[in-house]
Amino acid sequence: MDLFTSRKFWLMVADVVVSVGSYFVTKYASPELTKDVLFLIGALQPVILLVIGSLTVQNVAEIKAQALIDEAAAYSNYKEIPG
Repeated sequence: MDLFTSRKFWLMVADVVVSVGSYFVTKYASPELTKDVLFLIGALQPVILLVIGSLTVQNVAEIKAQALIDEAAAYSNYKEIPG
């Protein structure tokens, strides 16, 4: 799979951008804004991780299904030698 078409890759990039952005907001903003931003990031982080996890489960199921299709195709081409 091409890295730049991977949904997990782009979710990870977005997560890194948000994390870096939160670093600078917390560094230069008021303490009250800092608390709010950190709370929001902390609340959204588990959701992002669950989305990445569900995409992984979906990809694994797709790989297993393709393996079963390939196995069935291999058996359908198999010819028993009489003997």
